[in-house]
Amino acid sequence: MQEALPEGWEDFVSAHPEHTLYHTGRWNEMVRQVFRHPVYYVVAKQGNQWTGVVPLTVFRSRLFGCFAVASPYVNYGGPLLHTDCQVHPLAESLHRFRIQQKLNHIELRCQQADMLPLPAKQHKVTFLLPLPEESDQLWKSFKAKVRSQVRRPGKEGMYARVGRNDLLEAFYRVFSTNMRDLGTPVYSRKFFQAILEYFPEQSWIVVVFTREGEPAAASFLLAYNQRMEIPWASSIRKFNRFSPNMLLYWQSMKLAIEQGCRLFDFGRCTPGTGTYRFKKQWGAQEKPLYWYYAQDGDALPELSPQNPKYELAIRLWSRLPVPVTRLLGPPIIRQIP
Repeated sequence: MQEALPEGWEDFVSAHPEHTLYHTGRWNEMVRQVFRHPVYYVVAKQGNQWTGVVPLTVFRSRLFGCFAVASPYVNYGGPLLHTDCQVHPLAESLHRFRIQQKLNHIELRCQQADMLPLPAKQHKVTFLLPLPEESDQLWKSFKAKVRSQVRRPGKEGMYARVGRNDLLEAFYRVFSTNMRDLGTPVYSRKFFQAILEYFPEQSWIVVVFTREGEPAAASFLLAYNQRMEIPWASSIRKFNRFSPNMLLYWQSMKLAIEQGCRLFDFGRCTPGTGTYRFKKQWGAQEKPLYWYYAQDGDALPELSPQNPKYELAIRLWSRLPVPVTRLLGPPIIRQIP
């Protein structure tokens, strides 16, 4: 394990069929720069042959404790392995690293069941939608109700735009307002600016505007491995009756097809919630996510908003002015993976 990016890391990652942006040295260097957390690179070998990798970001917080995550702030980034025989040695390496760094736990965000001999949570799912070569084919596959809801914003004069830096301010305005309403500290604008700078050909922003030009809904998209992911999407509550989110997601899917992607990833959500039902209506396939933990003891960590001990803080946060949450949020959220 080392903090410097090992030579050969990028070649291994790019050749692996399940790689994501979050496994690349470029992404992890960006996280190091923006959030100021140390990053370590773990390489599993059989002789001189690389058989697996995992990047670990280490957190040291007075409030939330000391732990490592692969990969924080996003949905994926756990180990990439070529051979099953390296599973147990990797688990042992993670255990040694945890003891050496005096960490409470290591969290590994994966897409496969029974991938590691470690306890796991299955509290989140995503939805994956195969994409045809033409957007018209996708449109015809939707139920009549979905197509009607996509058309609804247009009847109110709403329209969608696709861009990058030119739409960053509009995106952040919607995103920070929605995070305040949810009672969740917001990432800094600098985080999204850094993504656009580090990945200029793999990141996009989609914004739905009102007839008057006010941003009503927005998404931030990342493409890799013929997959378009929508990790962050938000809307302004006062416009929800006009369904701007429906137009937002449709435009995001059209963009994915235009970029040659063959899979649309709706991002993680909690089963049974409104977000879950919204994503399910598009006809995508539900896929459980598996978060593994290297730790002592049986009780798995819970840093999510669903933890009852954060209920009061969430209520208070949702009442703050948005400019205040933009100022106070980033120092807090950098400690929450």
